[in-house]
Amino acid sequence: MGAIDRLAQRAREVADGPDVDVPSPCLSVCRMDPHSELCEGCLRTLDEIAAWSRMGDEEKRATWRLIEQRIALVPASTRSDAGDL
Repeated sequence: MGAIDRLAQRAREVADGPDVDVPSPCLSVCRMDPHSELCEGCLRTLDEIAAWSRMGDEEKRATWRLIEQRIALVPASTRSDAGDL
């Protein structure tokens, strides 16, 4: 399972479990894609990464929903490696 697939699975778990603590989407693949301006590992923007520790659970869940939308835009052929974008 590639990093994007793991991220997608975690996004579904967060969306399905409103009573569960919201985990960080960080996969320790910390490289920013210059074209999309998203982290290649977690698909967050720099602003989202910087604000994560100050976000409440609802804001974190909203970020996870954005990540899930971004995952849908990643071609399936690029989903097998750690740096999926």
